[in-house]
Amino acid sequence: MKLEKLKRIIKSKLVIFLFLFSCFYTSAQEKYTLSGTISDSNSNETLIGVTVFIPELKTGVLTNEYGFYSITLPKGKYSIRINYSDYQNLDEVLELNQNLKINYKLIPKENVLREVIVTSSKNITDIRKPEMSVNKLSISTIKKMPVVLGEVDILKSILLLPGVTNAGEGASGFNVRGGGADQNLILLDEAMIFNSSHVFGFFSVFNPDAIKDLKLYKGGIPARYGGRASSVLDIYQKDGSSKGFHANGGIGLISSRLLLEGPIVKDKGSFLIGGRSSYAHLFLKLSEDQKDNAAYFYDLNTKLSYKINPNNNIFLSGYFGRDVFSLANSFTNIYGNSTLNLRWNHLFSDKLFSNLSLIYSDYYYGLDLDFVGFKWDSGIKNYNIKYDLKNYISDKFKLNYGINAIYYDFNPGIIRPSDPNSGINFAQLDKKYAFEPAAYLDAEQEISDKIAISYGLRYSLFYRLGNSKINIYENNNPVLFNSEMQIYEKATPIGVQNYKKNETITNFGNLEPRFSLAYQVNDSQSIKTSYNRMVQYLQLVSNTASPTPLDVWTPSDSFIKPQIADQVAVGYFTNFSENKYSLEIESYYKKIQNRIDYIDGADLIANNALEQVILNGRMRAYGLEIMLKKNEGKFNGWISYTLSRSEQQTPGRTILETGINNGEWYKSAFDKTHNLAITSAYELNKKWSFGANFALQSGQPVTFPNGQYQYLGITVPSYGLRNENRLPAYHHLDISATLSPSKNSSRSTKSEWVFSIYNLYNRKNAAAINFRQNSDTGNNEAIKTSIFGIVPAVSYNFKF
Repeated sequence: MKLEKLKRIIKSKLVIFLFLFSCFYTSAQEKYTLSGTISDSNSNETLIGVTVFIPELKTGVLTNEYGFYSITLPKGKYSIRINYSDYQNLDEVLELNQNLKINYKLIPKENVLREVIVTSSKNITDIRKPEMSVNKLSISTIKKMPVVLGEVDILKSILLLPGVTNAGEGASGFNVRGGGADQNLILLDEAMIFNSSHVFGFFSVFNPDAIKDLKLYKGGIPARYGGRASSVLDIYQKDGSSKGFHANGGIGLISSRLLLEGPIVKDKGSFLIGGRSSYAHLFLKLSEDQKDNAAYFYDLNTKLSYKINPNNNIFLSGYFGRDVFSLANSFTNIYGNSTLNLRWNHLFSDKLFSNLSLIYSDYYYGLDLDFVGFKWDSGIKNYNIKYDLKNYISDKFKLNYGINAIYYDFNPGIIRPSDPNSGINFAQLDKKYAFEPAAYLDAEQEISDKIAISYGLRYSLFYRLGNSKINIYENNNPVLFNSEMQIYEKATPIGVQNYKKNETITNFGNLEPRFSLAYQVNDSQSIKTSYNRMVQYLQLVSNTASPTPLDVWTPSDSFIKPQIADQVAVGYFTNFSENKYSLEIESYYKKIQNRIDYIDGADLIANNALEQVILNGRMRAYGLEIMLKKNEGKFNGWISYTLSRSEQQTPGRTILETGINNGEWYKSAFDKTHNLAITSAYELNKKWSFGANFALQSGQPVTFPNGQYQYLGITVPSYGLRNENRLPAYHHLDISATLSPSKNSSRSTKSEWVFSIYNLYNRKNAAAINFRQNSDTGNNEAIKTSIFGIVPAVSYNFKF
């Protein structure tokens, strides 16, 4: 009896203990969610990448692309610290004993046109987050940089970052870690931009007044992005002020701009419209020699935003831009982008955020060649639907997933006679169509106090569709090798197969894994590594040697394989001297399968059989990047240096073929061994601030003649291996001074004068070196073409 009684007592005590432990454990694990949006107090503009930090737990979260944040914490009392570049810090103490939804408004540090960063928390390196090979620039930082002709330029600013170069002065696009300009995915409010430059590279298509945020991914690319092999440049436009009407703009020597924004319904809906245009061509009319020539651009940014209720927002944004280049009424080139995006943000709960987008993008490229009597129109359109969800499961685990589907409409070219009586017939190259669906899953997880990882998987499909006539070749080989002459030649088709519209011609499927890891050595240092695979199904066929580069996009098919890029990177990151300075060191290796190259003498214009002049090769790039930043104080900026190599190889397909360049690796057109950039800004006082940029990089690889021979009395140059020579080193120094009148602080209308000098010491950089026969000696001689000398500029900016 006593034993049974003892058992009952022990059992009851155990039940009570377990109950109390359960209650204690439940209480200890009781968690609640803090969520909301963070925006500008003056305009209600949502802010991207704002840090919400909990010092007690050493954890935090960043706002997403729509200013939304969510973090789940154990029940308790916490300090909430919110900071963002160019805004006053916000500190608050909260008692978290239930789910809270709090929308914060941040106050700008200075309500001026060009805010000088005194404390730039956004520029401090995040050593905890498993994110590397990513660069973020605030618009205020970009606006302080001196640029050519006084025009603020987003693309010129990213050229000052490590691992980013261009093909030379006045060249369009940009190159990331040895990749081609076509290997960059450029997004404006999620819509694809196929050509990012105005006036062949002198300006970018992005009006800085309309831009809210930009981020450049050079590696460690999240799984939600796909379709390009080298990088992602993600740019978001402003939403527009829903509190009051505002206008800002600028008047320069070459172009002017104006942006208007204001409420449709106060605190709920807003509009934004911005226009920009150049007018330098008008001065050409004053010259008798140049009156028939023109080179100008214009663009338009628009956006409508409306808050239906606390859980639903809709946005409608668009962009339209055109470039016109005309030479003596005999040659006219018109090209440009058009985009439209309808988006719906929906908040399912305080932990689940979604975005549905319907996107249209169109790139048009046209030539009017009066001297040969025909007009040429080409382009690419795409229709994209995408649905993304962000699930903030806990403070240590976040999940992103979604789907998207893109339908492409390729117009390789339409030839029309300029004069109906010219005898030239109308011709339409075969239109091409493609469909690219994809799904992805991406996770970010804190394993411990020192280790954080992100991992994801993207699965992409690609269908090359009719309406097309596909050539059939013997042995499925459209390019033949002439072993006697050691050259490649076009193969003659032995038949043609017709495909109806949207009938599948060929298809591909690829898994694209992504992984990043951050190991925090201590509170100020970390080591990170990443791997990503990217697949690019579109190829840009371009002849950059022509007066205006030909841009024709074509889909992958049975002859042109998709590019598959694998990149690994490892880096060391640290903040020191109380976060006043940041140091980032990264090393990377990237290899790309199926990078196309052209056979000698390839004809790209009006070619309905591009497979006859293209060979599939491979590419590799590797390098070391160093970036030292000064984040605080009146004097700040950064120094970046990149040591790299970018190479291409197109070996023979059989033992009898020599391949291009004898099958050996050769420098790609984007290889820049050394790339040094220094940018700085100094605030002298409230009236005057100064900026300076210095850029130095190795010359672009080119192929020069290595000899000459006589043929029928003509001196003909002979060429050696591809890209075994270089243009001279490229470098220049730019400076600027900004005057903000004292009366700015006492009135609602604010203004400033910006004085700048591009290429201060008049460096004659070689844009190209061409060879011609000297009429006196008969020998071939080199002629260097330079675009810019010293270029002074002044512009007037205003805001009210």
